Formats: sequence, C-alpha cells, structure tokens
Amino acid sequence: MERSRLPALAHVLLDSIGPRLAGSPATAAGRRWLLSTYESWGIPARNERYGSWKGWRRGISHVDMLSPRVRALEGSLLAWSRGTSGAVTAPAVLLPDARDQAAFDAWLPKARGKLVLISAAEPSCRPAGSWKRWGLPESVERERLSRERADSLWKIRLGFAGGSLDSVGARLARAGAAGVLTGYWSGGWGTTKVFDAPVGGPPAFVLSCEDYGLVYRLAASGTAPVLRVEGDAGELGEVPVFNTIAEIKGSEKPDEYVLLSAHFDSWDGASGATDNGTGTLIMLEAMRLLRSAYPHPKRTIIAAHWGGEEQGHNGSRSFAVDHPEIVGKIYAGFNHDYGTGRIERIALEGFVDAGEHVARWLSRVPLELGSSVGMENPGLPGPGGSDYATFDCRGIPVFNLISTDWDYDDYTWHTNRDSFDKISFDDLERSATLVAMLAYQASEDPRHFSREQRQIFPVDSETGKAGSWPECGAPDRSWKEGLRSR
Repeated sequence: MERSRLPALAHVLLDSIGPRLAGSPATAAGRRWLLSTYESWGIPARNERYGSWKGWRRGISHVDMLSPRVRALEGSLLAWSRGTSGAVTAPAVLLPDARDQAAFDAWLPKARGKLVLISAAEPSCRPAGSWKRWGLPESVERERLSRERADSLWKIRLGFAGGSLDSVGARLARAGAAGVLTGYWSGGWGTTKVFDAPVGGPPAFVLSCEDYGLVYRLAASGTAPVLRVEGDAGELGEVPVFNTIAEIKGSEKPDEYVLLSAHFDSWDGASGATDNGTGTLIMLEAMRLLRSAYPHPKRTIIAAHWGGEEQGHNGSRSFAVDHPEIVGKIYAGFNHDYGTGRIERIALEGFVDAGEHVARWLSRVPLELGSSVGMENPGLPGPGGSDYATFDCRGIPVFNLISTDWDYDDYTWHTNRDSFDKISFDDLERSATLVAMLAYQASEDPRHFSREQRQIFPVDSETGKAGSWPECGAPDRSWKEGLRSR
C-alpha cells in the first residue's frame, strides 16, 4: 500500500483519457491504455469485441442567457445528442400545458426555432437535509408537497405531448425546434445528473438545477428569455465495442477461474471517476499486486473490464453468452461498482454456502483491512444494479463489493461532479489490497462450495407475491437493439 500506483493510474485514466461513454473515442483510447498497462506488468490482456454502438464525439458546450439579462449558464450537451452547427440564438419556451393531444398538435408549429424546456423545474435547489436542518416543520412539508405537485403536473403535461422524452424530442425535431433544454437535479448542492439525449430529437442540453429553474421561471412568466447555445458534437456511425480481459494463468487448476470485475464505461458529464473509474482502478491495482506477489496462482485469475454496463450490462452479458466454457467454471468472483469508499460489506447474493468460505478468507486478511468488513449472508440475489447480476442469475457466485457511501448518490453517481478530486485514495488502496487478498484466498482454497441458492424470498408489498431467483437478460449488441430495449 505504501507503493501504491493508484494515484498515477487515476491521473492517466481520469485526467488524460477522461469519461468513457460507450462508442466514444475516449473509450477506445482507454482500452488501448489498459492493454499497454497490463503488458508493462507482464500480464497478458486482450480486447474482445462483443458488438457495436453509436459512435459519438463530444466537443465544447456553451449556454448563455442574453435577455432579460446577460448570464453565463452552467449547461452541457447530453450524450449522443446532435450538435448545433455553430452558435444558435433563440427564445426559450415551456412545453405547453395542453389539455389534450389535439391542443398540443395545434401548438407544435410554434416550436419552430425555439428552445423548448421539456422537464419540470425544482421548486428549490436546496438539498432536503438543509431544509430539515434549518426550516420550520411546516416549511419542510410545504416544500415536499410543492415538489410532488410539480412532478405530478409535469407528467400530465408530458403525457399529452407524447408520453416519453424520446417521443416528445422526435416530434419537436420534426417541428423544427432549435433544441431542447432539460434539468435533472441530483439532490445535492450544485450537482446535476447527466444522461443521454432524447433519441431522434434536436440538440439537447442539460442545465444545472439553479439555471434551469431561472430559465423556467422566466419562460413561465411570459418573459421569453433569449439564450445562445452552442454544442459541438460528431456522430461517428456504428463503432465496435469491447470488453478488456486480463489473465494470470493458474498453475494447478488453469480451467477454474477467480473473476475480478468492474465496468470500464461511464457517462460523460464529468470524468467518470467514482462510476466506475474507481472500480477499474481497484481491479488494475489488485492484478498488479497479484502479479508481483503471487505470479503463479493455483486457479486462473481474470480481471474483466466490462463495456456497456450503463446501457444494460451489455458487455458482461455478451461475455456470459460467448464464453460458457469460462463462466461455467468460475469458482468465485468479486465485482466492484460502488464509488470511492473502502469496502465495508460483501453481498453473497443468495448463495447459501458461500458465507463459510468468504468468512474464512476474511479471517486470514490483516485486521486493518478485514475486521470491519461485514457480509450479507446469504443475502438476496441482486435484480440488477451492476455486472455481478449477469452471473448470479446463471447460478455463478459473483459477489457484490459494497463500499462506504461518500455521498455517492447525491454528488458523484452519474453527475457533472464525478471527477478525480472526489477520490479517497486511502480508501481505494485498502480496497485494492483487500481484493487482491480475496483473490489469492479464492485461488488457493482446496474446497469447493455448492452453488445452492436460497429458496425463500420476501413478499412484495405491492404484488403480494414472493420474489424468486432473477432471470437472465439478453445483451444488446448494437445501438439499434438498445433502442428496441428502450
């Protein structure tokens, strides 16, 4: 841990390569870097193509309000959006509060040349914790009701406009709208969730909670604010997408596998640091440690850097379909997709006999790393969430590594603040070392454990039915397949 490579690796991955949106040039550059990094450590690695995706290049984004006053706004193009072909100046208007479909159809020609706001505005961009700390009880309740009412009324408005954002965006594009503006607040100070643009829509920008609210209020009051937007983007056609697989060959049981995995792709609102650059870095550093200290494991140890997780676990699902000869012989696996914190729990995903083995492995880990790690034993199989579910649904024990929170949901998960500076390297070093030690123990263990699955599941309060072991989903191997899944 005193000779950790994590800060240097993180600098290249997050500062130089940056976010790794599926189909982007940065992702391709990142996978070349993975191969060269593993090669420099003497670890064989390969890129395996599993399909194709929409290629897209992000350029600069600028959003400025010109009237009723001048203000630079915090905004960015959404992923896979069309570009603007230079700066565009246009008034901003609200999606109309149409009473029915016919009324919306009658309004639609008025969208030509306009920037249309297609999301509800937050009544306040002050986090809930701040309201509870400082507000009167009646103020807190009034804020909650105001937020619920705004969301409910906007869903009705959106329904008459076409229902889904994809449908609304496509209709606005055909009507000649200059662009669409959205807001998606994370719930944290100054933080915005950043996802993808409406398919088939005009250029799409996401604004910060504060700035979206400003433009929304002006448009709602009849002021008709004028904005200048510019979004440079390049559509690159269908491009190949890959998983990166690194392997330390087993000396005694080369056809049995210990899997270390994390997804390599990210959204591109910031740098993709804690989702899931940190998982990538943990697995890289764990493999470096293993190659240095344990170059001849008894079982083969694989590090898999999955692609397309953010679009539905496409990389890991494709690997499971393409490599039954490997997947069926995974002894145990560990997947990390939970931010920058040190590992505090291991979810055993409903495998009844796994607890005894994992507890024994943890008992052999130094106390400063393993004493505070708990287990969800046997736990429940995760219905999704990350790539561990690809294997658990097949009865293959791949465990979910859960880290301390570090404000993950509100501040870094899929946000415009997910950058290098949010990493706790002390925590990351502990996690990488722990993962290496768990992989060592799993490779050495002479005893197999059964893949017996739990049979009793909690009852769903809405349906009144007990849960069951999850079914496996099929991968989307192309952008078009992904659109059908939407």
